[in-house]
Amino acid sequence: MKNIFLILFTCSAFSTALAQNSKAAYKTTKERGVQIVEASCGQCQFKMEGKSCDLAVRINGKSYFVDGTKIDDHGDAHAKDGFCEKIRKAEIKGSIVNNRFVATYFKLIPETTKNN
Repeated sequence: MKNIFLILFTCSAFSTALAQNSKAAYKTTKERGVQIVEASCGQCQFKMEGKSCDLAVRINGKSYFVDGTKIDDHGDAHAKDGFCEKIRKAEIKGSIVNNRFVATYFKLIPETTKNN
């Protein structure tokens, strides 16, 4: 009897899960609360005051240091394409707290190469 109940419960759970609408997977960047911003080294590229190279983002023309991820989590900051050498685009999600951006999501957008 317990086995029958367990089988029925499992089938019910799977059918409920499969019936869910999969449109959530196709939400746009804006619908997910993600925004595309400039990201770089705050000191080297955004001319912010600081003691060392730190990740920063520029949102609506204002620069914020980032908490929740570090500059070296996204490659060598001093490489040719690193944050200390150039400004990159990133998808971010989070909030501004005490004049710092607290990231809950940070994804560097790959650079596109131009063919001559």
